[in-house]
Amino acid sequence: MSMFSGFRSASPPRAKRRRSRAVPRSQSGFTLLELLVVITIIGIISALAAVQFTHMPQKAKEAVLKEDLYILRDVIDQHFTDKGKYPTALQDLVDAGYIRKIPVDPITNSAESWQLELVGGDDTADDGEGTGGIYDVHSGATGTALDGTSYSEW
Repeated sequence: MSMFSGFRSASPPRAKRRRSRAVPRSQSGFTLLELLVVITIIGIISALAAVQFTHMPQKAKEAVLKEDLYILRDVIDQHFTDKGKYPTALQDLVDAGYIRKIPVDPITNSAESWQLELVGGDDTADDGEGTGGIYDVHSGATGTALDGTSYSEW
């Protein structure tokens, strides 16, 4: 046995190597390409949705207008069935309890803009037989709807 056998050499210590662990593919992160593809797809879907949502307020107003016209026409017919004559004004429908109040035209934002069609087609509201009055109602709004028809035709 040598006298130097128990001693370490005097050479400088080696730098310790870092051992890298092999990370399984299932635990690694996403690549830049994968992230770019996902972000692009999300951007395209968002752009398509934004185009669809731009007309939503107008569609909602048109839906309310159609419903209001349906209700007004229905209560005009109920008034005629019950009383044997058409109402002479929309306020008659409120006074008789058919509706609580005259609806506001959602396009014009006015309850006074309704265009009334009178029996006989004139402003007299009487056809000579005591059954004159309002038999139809249309919106007083000018312009066209999203489907291309005029609001006044509804």
